Amino acid sequence: MIAMGSAIGVGLFLGSTVTIGLAGPGVIITYVAGAVIALIMGYALAEMAVVHPLAGSFGVYAEQYLSPWFGFVVRATYAFVQILAIGAEVTAVGIYFVFWFPRVPQWVWVATLSLGLVVINTAKVSRFGEFEYWFALIKIVAILAFISVGMGLILGLGPASAVGFSNLFNGPGGFLPHGWRGVWLALTLVITSYMGVEVIAVTAGEAAQPESSIPRAMKRMVLRLIIFYVLAIGVMLMMTPWHEIGQSGRGITGSPFVRVFDSAGIPYAAGIMNLVVISAALSSANSNLYLTTRMLFSLSRSGFAPAVLAAVNHAGVPRRAVVVASGGMAGAILLAVYAPGQAFLALYGTAVAGMLFIWIVILFTYLGFRSALSPRQVAALPIRMPAHRAAAVFGIVSLLAITATTFFVEGLEFTVPSFLPFLVLMSIVYWRVKKT
Repeated sequence: MIAMGSAIGVGLFLGSTVTIGLAGPGVIITYVAGAVIALIMGYALAEMAVVHPLAGSFGVYAEQYLSPWFGFVVRATYAFVQILAIGAEVTAVGIYFVFWFPRVPQWVWVATLSLGLVVINTAKVSRFGEFEYWFALIKIVAILAFISVGMGLILGLGPASAVGFSNLFNGPGGFLPHGWRGVWLALTLVITSYMGVEVIAVTAGEAAQPESSIPRAMKRMVLRLIIFYVLAIGVMLMMTPWHEIGQSGRGITGSPFVRVFDSAGIPYAAGIMNLVVISAALSSANSNLYLTTRMLFSLSRSGFAPAVLAAVNHAGVPRRAVVVASGGMAGAILLAVYAPGQAFLALYGTAVAGMLFIWIVILFTYLGFRSALSPRQVAALPIRMPAHRAAAVFGIVSLLAITATTFFVEGLEFTVPSFLPFLVLMSIVYWRVKKT
C-alpha cells in the first residue's frame, strides 16, 4: 500500500492537466508507453530486491554492481529529488484548497499541512503505516469511483443522455491535435507519474518473506497503476473536451479531475473529488517523506552524510533525518509566499532530470546484477524479466531520449541544466569523503 501511495499522486491528479495540453486525447497512448517503461523498471527492481532485501536498496545495488560513486550519487539524487517532490506535493494541496477558499493565502495551507506531515513521520513507524494505509485507500477507492461514475455518464446509464466517445475525436484537432510530437513530448511528464515504483526496493529491507512478498507487490502495483492511469485519463477525456481541461506548464490552476465533475453539473461531485485529490497529494507526500528519511539514514550509515542523521529515538525513528527531509516543504512555504503561481512547477520541474537519472542508473545496475548471477542463480529467481537484456536496453534508450526531450517542453527546459551542478557537487562531496 505504501508503494501505491508513493506512485499515485500529483503526477496524475495535477500534472495530467499539462500532459493533456501537450498531447490532447492522444495522451492515452502516452500513458500506455509510460506503463511499459514502468513495468520494465518494476521487474528489474523486484529481481534485485529479492536477492538483496537491504535498507538503501538500489543505492546499495549500484555500489555493488557499478561503483561506489554510483551508489552514493544515486542515493543522494533520490533524497534530493524526493525532497523537492514533497515540496511540490504540499504546494499542490495549497492549489487544491483555492477551489474552496480562494481568499485564503496558499502558504497557510502549505505550512499547516507540512507541520502535520512532520508530526506523523516522527511518530512510530506502525502509526505511519496506519496513516498511509488510509490515505492510499481513499484515493484508490476514489479513482475506481471516478471511473465507474464516468463510465455511467459516458454510456448513459443515468437519467441524462449518454456522453459517448465523441470527445476523443471531435475536439479541436481530433485525437492527435498536436500530432505524434505532442504524444512524445507529454511522455516527459507522464513518466514521472509512474516514478514511485522504486519504493518496492526502498522498503525491501523491512519486508517479511521478500522472496514471495516483493514479486507479488510489484505485479499488483504495476497492474493497478496501468488500470488506474489509463482508464482514469481515458474516462476524463471522454467526459470533457480536452481543450477545456488541458493547461500549459506555467498556468496550472487546479486538478482536471475536479474540473470534469464541475462541468458535469453533478451536485457536490467536484467538492468530493477535490477532497480526494487533496488526500492523494498528502498520501504521496507522506509516503515520500518516509522514504526520503530512510534514504538519508542509509547515506549516514554509509558515512556519506552527517552521522547525526543515523540517530534514532526510542521508537526507532530517525527524527533528525525527518527534519532534513522536510527541507522541500520549507522551500514550498517560501515559494507559496513570494511566487505562488510558479511554486509547483519550480519544485516539480527541477526534480524531473534527477528522477530520470535514477531510473537510468537502476537499469544499468540491473544489467550488471544479471551478468553477475550464475545460470543456477538465475533459474532460482522467483521472478524474472522476459528478454531481460533487450528490455533493460530499451528502457535505458527510452529514458535517455526522454531526458533530451525535456529541453523542448515548456517548464522543463531548465531541469537538466539545474541537475548537472548538483551532480558535480555530489561528486566533489564523494571524493572528499573518500579521501578522509
